[in-house]
Amino acid sequence: MKQEPEGLVALDRVSLTVEKGEFVCLIGPSGCGKSTLLNLIAGLEEPDAGEIFADGKQIQGTDPSRVLMFQEPALFPWLNVQANVEFGLRLKGVSKSACEQTATRLLEMVHLSQFRHAWVHELSGGMRQRVALARALAVDPAVLLMDEPFGALDAITRDHLISELQEIWLKTEKTVIFVTHNVGEAVVLGDRVIVMSPRPGRIIAEHTIHLKHPRSVEDLETTKVARKIAADLQMVNDFEPD
Repeated sequence: MKQEPEGLVALDRVSLTVEKGEFVCLIGPSGCGKSTLLNLIAGLEEPDAGEIFADGKQIQGTDPSRVLMFQEPALFPWLNVQANVEFGLRLKGVSKSACEQTATRLLEMVHLSQFRHAWVHELSGGMRQRVALARALAVDPAVLLMDEPFGALDAITRDHLISELQEIWLKTEKTVIFVTHNVGEAVVLGDRVIVMSPRPGRIIAEHTIHLKHPRSVEDLETTKVARKIAADLQMVNDFEPD
């Protein structure tokens, strides 16, 4: 359970297991505790009751094995693209040559090799998120937590990045927990889609997505699954907690 300072309960009786290498999407109305759950897993907040474990160990504070990506890229404007990607590695004391090699590999993976020397203000919103993703992957986390990373982007850019994220996930086999309001996005990306109730947030439905990757929002089968989950979401507002 997680209680907010004003006395409101953000999350209640949430039980969720995520397997190694799995891509899990959390979806639900605003204020249902999706971001709070990510913060708890990241170790940025502590639960008022209950326990959270990662790789068999109870989570107590932040750890580089769990990296959180926000809706805003939060890049450092005084550093160029490559230096932003290298930042976490530099903090860990990784050698200059190893930092450069990792940054080169990841910038190629996110299709930004030609912008390695560019400054943040010279990049589009989608390009900034790709840099943020490369920076998150640079420290080689076991778990990647993504809090609506494409929510502020236009539809065309978002669809393009969804496709790229699928490719990167298939290559890296990272464990990903992804928060979104977009049903189509969740179905395209997720192995499972978890539907949460309004505050206090609880898991009220779970959908396993059996479609093969890569997927597209336009695919007929993807659309069919998305409609089923959308029906769950339409009933969410009528959900009454015990």
